[in-house]
Amino acid sequence: MSSARQVAADIIGRVLNGESLNQLLPAALDAVADGQRPLCQELVYGTLREWPMLQGIIDRFVKKPLRKKDHDVLALLGSALYEFTQLSTPKHAVVSETVNTVRLMKKQWASGLVNGVLRSFQRAESLSAIDLAPAQRRALPSWLDTVIGQEYNDHLEAIAEASRHRPPMTLRVNQIHSERDAYLSLLTDAGLSAHPLDHLCNGITLQQPVDVTALPGFSDGLVSVQDGAAQRVVDLINPQPGERILDACAAPGGKACHLLERQPGLKELVACDASPSRLQRIVENSKRLGLNPTVVEADARALPANLSSPGFDAILADVPCSATGVMRRNPDIKILRRAADISQFAEQQLAILQGLWPALKPGGRLLYVTCSILDAENDGVVKAFTQQHNVDITPIVMERGIARDCGWQVMPEVEGGDGLYFSLLCKPAD
Repeated sequence: MSSARQVAADIIGRVLNGESLNQLLPAALDAVADGQRPLCQELVYGTLREWPMLQGIIDRFVKKPLRKKDHDVLALLGSALYEFTQLSTPKHAVVSETVNTVRLMKKQWASGLVNGVLRSFQRAESLSAIDLAPAQRRALPSWLDTVIGQEYNDHLEAIAEASRHRPPMTLRVNQIHSERDAYLSLLTDAGLSAHPLDHLCNGITLQQPVDVTALPGFSDGLVSVQDGAAQRVVDLINPQPGERILDACAAPGGKACHLLERQPGLKELVACDASPSRLQRIVENSKRLGLNPTVVEADARALPANLSSPGFDAILADVPCSATGVMRRNPDIKILRRAADISQFAEQQLAILQGLWPALKPGGRLLYVTCSILDAENDGVVKAFTQQHNVDITPIVMERGIARDCGWQVMPEVEGGDGLYFSLLCKPAD
């Protein structure tokens, strides 16, 4: 078994070299002893959430940039600084364990460098005394800090702060099998503190996150883990008995299953995704919950003709996006995402709307959803679409968030939900 710090440094270093955290983490954690996995995961997620700031600190103490092949050393430095600033590990232990990890990595040449940087950081009077750019202090990439500042200047600090914290663990009670009050009692009996979310009829937030295996009745389908903002999808679509509904980018299936839980009387719920491996997640989730969606491999930009006929009463288009509203869950985007990516996402999103619109019945509704906070992917895409099609936009108002021209933007909050954008498009009846 490898040490938690060594594995964390390897994962972060590979992210710095362009790899995706979601693809790296599960297999990498297998190399860590069970008791060390929480520390490894904390170091990985915490360091990546803080990376723009940590990189800025390192740059002040390391005059010569490290080579790409030594990004694991750079990552180790960053994770040690994260321990210094955010965790309760004694500082002398952080220094000794980090220097020892350099040796385990067989990069003894870096021992002096690592020791010197950490000692220099210790000697700094405070983090505020270190010369950092405003974006670095907010732990945001400079390009993203600029864009958010232009679009949401009054919310910039709050958005940045939310991106640096662990998300709360929010649950969705399966109303087919249980009621929220009854499930809250089960949580109390299990010694888990939680509170209901007033604006969600099935929503509960735990005081402290736990492994899903600790949730009463999880394997029996009593409950699912789902962010509070994401649970608003079902309220907005408002599924009715006898309707045929399409979840066009459905994996891993949380929203599709929620639609079936809310309205068991649907004629059909079709859950499609372009990725065969991701489709399996829909099958697994729906089986656990005792639900039966029609699962189809399909690209939302070009639906098969047999799927589009006779058409859908409602379509959910939770489209691929920059994930700038869920950076705390996907902290590697602070490193991997580039400004040029946004226009590419917008093109894909518009193509998905173009592909789905013919499958919507006259009088039907399409809910466009992103986990982005950027206008180019949200109002910008909807406005481009409405210039080409006859569309009625239904106004959306929620208890939290910001009204946009074509929809509603829920902002990410430290103790609240993720940053999601919603726009409800209706096709005029013939």
